[in-house]
Amino acid sequence: MSSDYAKQLGAKLRAIRTQQGLSLHGVEEKSQGRWKAVVVGSYERGDRAVTVQRLAELAEFYGVPVQELLPGGTPGGAAEPPPRLVLDLERLTQVPSEKAGPLQRYAATIQSQRGDYNGKVLSIRQDDLRTLAVIYDQSPSILTEQLISWGVLNPDARRAVREEDAS
Repeated sequence: MSSDYAKQLGAKLRAIRTQQGLSLHGVEEKSQGRWKAVVVGSYERGDRAVTVQRLAELAEFYGVPVQELLPGGTPGGAAEPPPRLVLDLERLTQVPSEKAGPLQRYAATIQSQRGDYNGKVLSIRQDDLRTLAVIYDQSPSILTEQLISWGVLNPDARRAVREEDAS
């Protein structure tokens, strides 16, 4: 693995970890010692080569597709990363359950699968938004607007939906 490639891969790993609000020590704790802080740190610095198998396992741990961790994984090297779809779980509890019930159950399922119970925010994927749109019997763009109006989703999410519609 070239040094430049290893550093780019490491930068992607660090970005994903920090997006999830984890320190290196936090990764070790959350993984119950499976991922040692010193090892993850050496991957992130590009000091240590990561095998394909370990990279796939780390992607699964972070709950992201492997291609999200690979340098140049986006067409044209995308100048700007797509906006993150982040649900405000604290705000969601203030939305009447007759409106937010399906979303609350869906979010709880994702939290359970990820073992992520911080209770404040939850990152979701484009596929999750499409699934929720089916559950709510709305288009992803209309559901996005509804979630933004509830204060549960950041207005930047509109750009993610526009990019999805354009492709």
